[in-house]
Amino acid sequence: MDKIKFATVWLAGCSGCHMSFLDLDEWLIDLAEKVDVVYSPVGCDLKEYPENVDVCLVEGAIANEENLELIHQVRAKTKLLISFGDCAVTANVPAMRNMIKGTDPVLKRCYLELGDENRQLPRFPGIVPELLDRVIPVHEVVKVDMFLPGCPPSADRIQAAIEPLLKGDKPVMEGREMIKFG
Repeated sequence: MDKIKFATVWLAGCSGCHMSFLDLDEWLIDLAEKVDVVYSPVGCDLKEYPENVDVCLVEGAIANEENLELIHQVRAKTKLLISFGDCAVTANVPAMRNMIKGTDPVLKRCYLELGDENRQLPRFPGIVPELLDRVIPVHEVVKVDMFLPGCPPSADRIQAAIEPLLKGDKPVMEGREMIKFG
């Protein structure tokens, strides 16, 4: 039997969902027998998102041009895209900057008003990605096949969502233990 091509992506978020994924502990060994991890910020240093990915967990909201470009690549090259955690599902904490309208006021507040030394705006094209006007959840940009909320989702919830996929089944995403936010 061919292994499932499995990926995880980290956009604008705290990486808490990936840390919770690592909390799967010994189940990760079982998972490794059934999947090939073809892209991930955890343990992979690949720069290009590969073709023909079967399942991808996407953590984080879309906050900048780099996130936007990557999510389009991920969607085009992935069969089952899972919005992984509250930031991906709702834009959550990263979207708090949406209350300050536009990117200029956000950048000025962070880098000029609150800066300590060498106050300057981070405008380095090609090095620092341009911010989008709003931080947005993944499903507002591309089609999402499954939502896995939580801040972060617990290891048990992650396993309960992934395990059926390994058998070709659809996970049951209902009940407080599977769909509670926060």
